[in-house]
Amino acid sequence: MGAHHPECPERLYAIQDRLVASGMEMLVTHYDAPAATIEQLTRVHDADYVQRIFAAAPTGTDPLALVWLDGDTALNCHTLEAAQHAAGAAILAVDLVLSDRHHAAFCAVRPPGHHAGRRTSGGFCLFNNLAVGAAHALAVHGLERIGIVDFDVHHGDGTEDIFSGEARVLLCSSFQHPFYPGTGADSTAPNVINVPLPRLTDGAAFRAAVGAAWLARLDAFAPQLLMISAGFDGHLEDDMAHFNLHTADFGWLTREIHLLARKHCQERVVSCLEGGYALSALGRSVATHVDELIGQV
Repeated sequence: MGAHHPECPERLYAIQDRLVASGMEMLVTHYDAPAATIEQLTRVHDADYVQRIFAAAPTGTDPLALVWLDGDTALNCHTLEAAQHAAGAAILAVDLVLSDRHHAAFCAVRPPGHHAGRRTSGGFCLFNNLAVGAAHALAVHGLERIGIVDFDVHHGDGTEDIFSGEARVLLCSSFQHPFYPGTGADSTAPNVINVPLPRLTDGAAFRAAVGAAWLARLDAFAPQLLMISAGFDGHLEDDMAHFNLHTADFGWLTREIHLLARKHCQERVVSCLEGGYALSALGRSVATHVDELIGQV
């Protein structure tokens, strides 16, 4: 999205480097994501919106020629292809987990997705990767209960727009408020549990708030699949927001989700990368997240 933009290719390099340095690389299997089809995208996005994104994408070969959809979100000549594969990663992850080839999957993808709603882009997001994967699980695999946890520091307004009122989905989200995108504090949908938290929230307050709000509800919901919008921009080192979380806090929440997955859904968890822009903190946090998803318990 241009020089100095925080949503940069180095994010994935930082994750890969940390997985190698931590020894996690030897414990995971890599897959190349397929491109999501129009049919798969339009399960969660309006057809005219998808057509608008395709029409807006630059057709040349100059990656520096950008088309801006809003003040944060741009496309170059490769972005549309990347976005289709990012959504396709969530679909492949669902297929792998529900076929029991793996009990968990982490989608290291760009661009992120949770700000993309039915008809809107924003916050670096074009297609809602996790929502595309969840809709695939509902439509193709016939699931009746999916639990979604979004711990990005920004409210996943796109995911809520897509699944608000959908009884087969329980959406649990935490985020800094007031903060971008300014939504979520007054949500009333019965299947949405939002936990808006003030700036400077630390690990103890985060654990207490989300533990009290989410864990019992997810347990009672008994999901057949758990999905995570994994945003690590609440880390103390990340200047995109104002939370004071540490790597261990993301590890704690992932461990709690994994324990619920062991209880209710044969450990089936699909996690999709969202935010996280301090490269060292992102790499460490993802390595801890993946370690907990592997779940040596």
